[in-house]
Amino acid sequence: MLAAGWFFLAALEPRAGGQMALSVLVALLALFCLFGLYMVEPNQAAVLSLFGKYVGTAKENGLRWNNPFYSKKKVSLRVRNFESGKLKVNELDGSPIEIASVIVWRVVDSAEAVFNVDDYESFVHIQSEAALRAMATSYPYDQHEDGQISLRSHPVEISDRLKEQLDERLTAAGVDVVDARISHLAYAPEIAHAMLQRQQANAVIAARTRIVAGAVGMVEMALAELQKNGVVKLDEERKAAMVSNLLVVLCGDRSTQPIVNAGTLY
Repeated sequence: MLAAGWFFLAALEPRAGGQMALSVLVALLALFCLFGLYMVEPNQAAVLSLFGKYVGTAKENGLRWNNPFYSKKKVSLRVRNFESGKLKVNELDGSPIEIASVIVWRVVDSAEAVFNVDDYESFVHIQSEAALRAMATSYPYDQHEDGQISLRSHPVEISDRLKEQLDERLTAAGVDVVDARISHLAYAPEIAHAMLQRQQANAVIAARTRIVAGAVGMVEMALAELQKNGVVKLDEERKAAMVSNLLVVLCGDRSTQPIVNAGTLY
């Protein structure tokens, strides 16, 4: 404001000779001082440098003034997010999959963001895709063993691992990753049908295994109760026939039709 006042006073007040030259000089100096004014908005920082040398960072909001020779680079400190494109990669077992993620990030060190990389926004996008590819190749799509971490069955662990890799890659740019989540995960179209059939087969096998285990337990219980209560005495051949009939009834996927035997097994 003082510089602006000098400028207007020098322009309006008529002087002669050396006084006129002094007034012009004061006016030019006042005008030059105006270039030192700049504004810092909320969640914004201004990185200051003098002839290529880093001077400091201004984060206080409002109208600020510094040496007019300082160059000022404003950096947003707001939280930002983006969704990566669908990447086609091979998971741990070698099957091609499609994967995408949503990354939430912000700049925490504006000086590093300006001076350590050429374009920190482009750096974040490229390194995020690289981290996603590296993470996807480290885990299988489906869980094949108990306790194994997979992309589909452990979303929390996968998100934590992705965030760790992003933090390692983006720390040099003064960027902090707030959150990282998988937004899309699927087998590649060329193998999707075959993988669906494999998943269905695995589900059928798992269901049959449980049914057989339960049926065997029920047959053992039935034989034990019959023997304990003395309802009927069965020799080995009749026990085998009874076990066979019970397993057919319990394990069959269709309803059975009972056949009444009016004769004898012998």
